[in-house]
Amino acid sequence: MKVLLTGGSGFVGRMTIAPLVDAGVDLHVVARGTPDASTGGIWHRADLLNANEIRYLVTSLKPDIVVHLAWCVEHGRFWSDPANLDWVAATANLIRAAAEAGTSRFVGVGTCYEYDWPAAGDCNELATSLAAHTLYDAAKDASRRVMEMFCAGNQMSFAWARLFFLYGPGENPARLVSSVASTLVRDRKAKVSRGLAVRDFMDVRDAGAALAKLALSQVKGAINIASGEGVRISDLVLKMGDLAGRSDLVNIGALPDRPGEPPRIVADTRRLRDELEFKPSVDLEQGLADALSYWRARLI
Repeated sequence: MKVLLTGGSGFVGRMTIAPLVDAGVDLHVVARGTPDASTGGIWHRADLLNANEIRYLVTSLKPDIVVHLAWCVEHGRFWSDPANLDWVAATANLIRAAAEAGTSRFVGVGTCYEYDWPAAGDCNELATSLAAHTLYDAAKDASRRVMEMFCAGNQMSFAWARLFFLYGPGENPARLVSSVASTLVRDRKAKVSRGLAVRDFMDVRDAGAALAKLALSQVKGAINIASGEGVRISDLVLKMGDLAGRSDLVNIGALPDRPGEPPRIVADTRRLRDELEFKPSVDLEQGLADALSYWRARLI
């Protein structure tokens, strides 16, 4: 079985490669920049924003399955980046080329920001309403809707993975867990807001494994990729301080709260557990300890 993975050099994509290779598939990975064949798979350098390059790549490879992670994800910018529009078009070009090449399954990747988050309770793929909050999640959901309809009319199986709050190896240093971890291992004050919001955190290694299993499954439609457990941000940061042995450096409330911050974003993971039969292997304490070790090895 031949699988084409886009976004293979990204934070999540890198963690999806090994599980697919371990599953024995003929894996082809697309990178816009310099390919990293050391991670496994056969790498191809291509610009997915170029419709001709997309068509040539997919026509040449004729993959059975496409797992599409590539998108604009520059930290702090992607929420309103006009490039979101380019990626909607690129995704449409990709799935059309895949259908013409005989691809039988397409897996796209979305975000928990597509949901109209319940004030109490979890985000359920079948019951929770959707709402546009930013250009990023609006573009993602628009792509999902178009692809789902396209696949239905072209005998293609389609799944849509909604990622929640991922952390772990390779995370952007400006994001919450990596920012706190890199600060603590350098014996500096970790300043955060009051951290009242509840979020669903998942180690990116588990997310990659779940995406690989989803790609090779028969599960269709939207599915949450998350731990299914909510944790208050302040509690997560305090736990990191304890794990680092530097709880004295954690300064809760030193920064202002973000205006309009949703109080709770947590996934209902029954589809992940019961239909995909996937359970995360890295619990929060172990994942945070590993994040501290990751940054300690790079900064000390």
